[in-house]
Amino acid sequence: MVESRNLAFVGLGVMGYPMAGHLAAAGHRVRIYNRTASRAEAWLQEHEGVRAKTPRQAAEGAEIVFMCVGNDDDVRSVSLGEDGVFAGAGDASIVVDHTTASAVLAEELAAIGARRGVGFLDAPVSGGQAGAENGQLTVMVGGEEATFERAAPVIDCYAKAVRRMGEVGAGQLTKMVNQVCIAGVLQGLAEGLHFAEKAGLDVNAVVDVISKGAAQSWQMDNRAATMARREFEFGFAVNWMRKDLDMTLAAARKLDARMPLAALVDQFYADVQAMGGGRWDTSSLIERLRRVGA
Repeated sequence: MVESRNLAFVGLGVMGYPMAGHLAAAGHRVRIYNRTASRAEAWLQEHEGVRAKTPRQAAEGAEIVFMCVGNDDDVRSVSLGEDGVFAGAGDASIVVDHTTASAVLAEELAAIGARRGVGFLDAPVSGGQAGAENGQLTVMVGGEEATFERAAPVIDCYAKAVRRMGEVGAGQLTKMVNQVCIAGVLQGLAEGLHFAEKAGLDVNAVVDVISKGAAQSWQMDNRAATMARREFEFGFAVNWMRKDLDMTLAAARKLDARMPLAALVDQFYADVQAMGGGRWDTSSLIERLRRVGA
């Protein structure tokens, strides 16, 4: 059991909503903030907690403030300024950013926190909406070890794995590796299933047999069947993957890391967006192949 703490959670999207719920279920005292008030009110119908009118108000008196929003600009909008998280965060508190954002932003926020006596961790997650709802997320963390040790037992409330990857920014860089690997696997899976369809094979039977061997992956286990049924109205949106790959490719240029496949798949996702699939799940890469070949 973890000692009950005063916590804040800023951002109740598809990930943040259940994550904050796990904190409340574990017995923590949770103050929430969300830009759409109706979303916060819905959360309060399901969980014990208090709604704050601003991110600053949410952070006041909190030992740890969690943020989970959309992108760098969204993080800045809730963390900076007179009504931002850092304006309300008290001395010796911790701000944990679960947003998939840039490593540059993580360093910027850590510096702001240091000037105010506030610890900071960049802690992007993997596992999707299902992982958040089931409390089975993988959390990649960057920041000082002492700060991590204080926050990790609380993060455990919605995680199956929490690991410090290095100093500030290391969590975001690790998440970039995660997204590159997912993009490559999904493109391979899309091409394999498309080939099976063109060859007239029973796609489900193909997947059943090859998933018992070296071709097996999380994407195959969880997405192959829906790809075959042309179901994409769920999961991690193409728009968000493009945002992540854009940050990753920018970081790769600075590091002089060659990523030709990631750049190519990023353009394939641009094609999916042009097809109107910006909010489709990332497994929709196969639909691009189907339409190009039609």
